[in-house]
Amino acid sequence: MNKKILATIGVLTFFTIFAGVYDSVQTNQKKAIPKVAILQFMKHPALDDINKGIHEGLSQSGYHEGKNIKIMYENAQGDQSNLKTMASKFENANADVSIGIATPAAVSLANTIKDKAVVFSASTTPIQSKLVKSYKHPGGNVTGVSDQAPLSAQLKMMRKFVPDLKNLGVIYTSSDDSASIQAKQMMNLAKKAGLQVKPYTISSSNDLNQTAKQMVANNQVDAVFVPTDNTIAGAMPTLIDSTNAAKVPVFPTVDTMVADGGLAAESINQKKLGVQTGKQVAQILDGKQPKDLPVGFIKKGDLVINKSQLARLGLVLPNEYKHAKFVK
Repeated sequence: MNKKILATIGVLTFFTIFAGVYDSVQTNQKKAIPKVAILQFMKHPALDDINKGIHEGLSQSGYHEGKNIKIMYENAQGDQSNLKTMASKFENANADVSIGIATPAAVSLANTIKDKAVVFSASTTPIQSKLVKSYKHPGGNVTGVSDQAPLSAQLKMMRKFVPDLKNLGVIYTSSDDSASIQAKQMMNLAKKAGLQVKPYTISSSNDLNQTAKQMVANNQVDAVFVPTDNTIAGAMPTLIDSTNAAKVPVFPTVDTMVADGGLAAESINQKKLGVQTGKQVAQILDGKQPKDLPVGFIKKGDLVINKSQLARLGLVLPNEYKHAKFVK
């Protein structure tokens, strides 16, 4: 055979093989880009801050959306049926890590996804919610970052603002496991401190107006505690309308709820919580197993005070809290 023809065939063969290898490399590179799925329980500034923090934590760990990571996002708008549908969507998409912002989202993901990593962000009671077996050794495909508030410091702070506090109202959503558990923890602490505790529950935001009016009627309570409760957080103005009319201060556990009318909180910084979650997800993408990653906590709360509410309720700022963070 002509040497020129042989040479041509050789060159063509080389380029064909090279092209095949190149295409294979490109395909593998595309497949190698990890997918992270974020399921947010509802639209609310606190949960939105967590979502922003997750992106920031991933970026700080070297994972940048659109470059070396793909991020899927869904918001269930507080609808339980949406959570189930969206969790199944993430499972079908074969996401490498699925993140649940708030306990209901995390529980839905954990109940649906069994062979991939699930990370919760802002679950107040992950053991009681059956997300993990223990804080140090989660033991399955789920780990995350808790938003447990420093309740003892919160109670101490409430008594500083309301020195004559005797009757404490505690309001929460009965169907929210995390809120219910945290509310009962505060009730136990308050009872041990010698306070009379009056619990009030709602089943949805539609109940809040009537229940709030009932709670503050006839000077039944001197102050109100609200746990980390997504339903009430999304309807804070409704609660505050009633409590302000009765000159009763509200003490939530989240800074955004203080900005929405609460008086003060030993608050967990939601953005920092999200950043910590993002870094934990990055560890999993780098090869760590959820069962080996201890549950994370924000160790110190930030005291946040609503200055407008302080004046509106005619209360005096305790001297030890003059260096707190003020909103409004």
